[in-house]
Amino acid sequence: MRVIVTGGGTGGHIYPAMAIAKGLLDKVNNMQVLYIGTRNGMEAKIVPENGLDFRGISGRGLPRKVSIETFKAAGTTLRAFGETKNIMKQFKPDLVVGTGGYVSGPVVFTAAFFGVPTLLHEQNALPGITNKLLSKMVKRVLVTFPESEKYFGVKEKLTVVGLPVREEIGTITRKEGAHAFGLDSAKRTILVTGGSRGALSLNNAMLDILPVLAEHPEIQLIWATGAGNYESVVTVMEDRGLNRQTESWRIMPYINTIPHALAGADLCVCRSGASTLAELSAAGRASILIPYPYAAENHQEYNARAFENHQASYVILDKELSGPVLWNTIQNIIFDPIKTESMEARAKEIFKPGALDRIVTLCLETAWR
Repeated sequence: MRVIVTGGGTGGHIYPAMAIAKGLLDKVNNMQVLYIGTRNGMEAKIVPENGLDFRGISGRGLPRKVSIETFKAAGTTLRAFGETKNIMKQFKPDLVVGTGGYVSGPVVFTAAFFGVPTLLHEQNALPGITNKLLSKMVKRVLVTFPESEKYFGVKEKLTVVGLPVREEIGTITRKEGAHAFGLDSAKRTILVTGGSRGALSLNNAMLDILPVLAEHPEIQLIWATGAGNYESVVTVMEDRGLNRQTESWRIMPYINTIPHALAGADLCVCRSGASTLAELSAAGRASILIPYPYAAENHQEYNARAFENHQASYVILDKELSGPVLWNTIQNIIFDPIKTESMEARAKEIFKPGALDRIVTLCLETAWR
């Protein structure tokens, strides 16, 4: 059996696509999977590093305003259609799976045009433009959030499946998680992360609340500042006389062991990308969500509101974020174990376990066999 998987531009599209690819390879003997992405996208590096076969095509997002760049992007997209057609002639796929991003457009469209079974997976509560357009052409549309169903006019094709997460998430004990950071598993712990690049607004708010947090040594902190922001955070702390080497704080550029950090935390303060939320649900963690304000079509706020509506999270918009606002929200949760436990239980209810198995099963049902 031969399957093409495509998705790119951001990790939110790439990692689910890779999870589906690996799930298919694990499930079916003699399975061949080819990942198609853009030559210059981050997927061109990440996918081969994860041991998957990769072919690159031309790719470029369309500008929001009409300009000379619009015509250049259109020309690039036309080349991508031709390149995709040639790859499909050579590979002869039984199924094409798209997870979004502009690279999905020419790949899924070409497959559907030539009658190859096609399937989409939408990660966000507010679907991307590419997936909304393609949904009318494909055989099946799989969604992560029930809230996204209303944005597709193809209810007969829709199935709510959730989003795959790393196997370790939700299986590591609290004690193991705390031990990985040299912390006390009996103490309440806050995990703060703005992603691999960090979040300047979140870092500034955290710097403002550190003096207050220092008065509560019974509360532990794991804070990933982002690799590009770490030195500036350290400098500000030194200028303000704050000691980052306290027994209760772990401040670092980046967290390599997120499953352990989630296992050891009681409250997470983070952005609201779909993958992050799927991990919060799998781990069953209360959260304060600060949607990235420049995400396409503001989809992170839609994701965050879905969790807030389930009473699993509190949402603070980036433009409203400040030290006092953040601390007020944190203390309303972290000092109230009953509220924390209720939020944890609500988070676990949002996505059912076994998303990858459901997706792989539907892929196999959709493909030519």
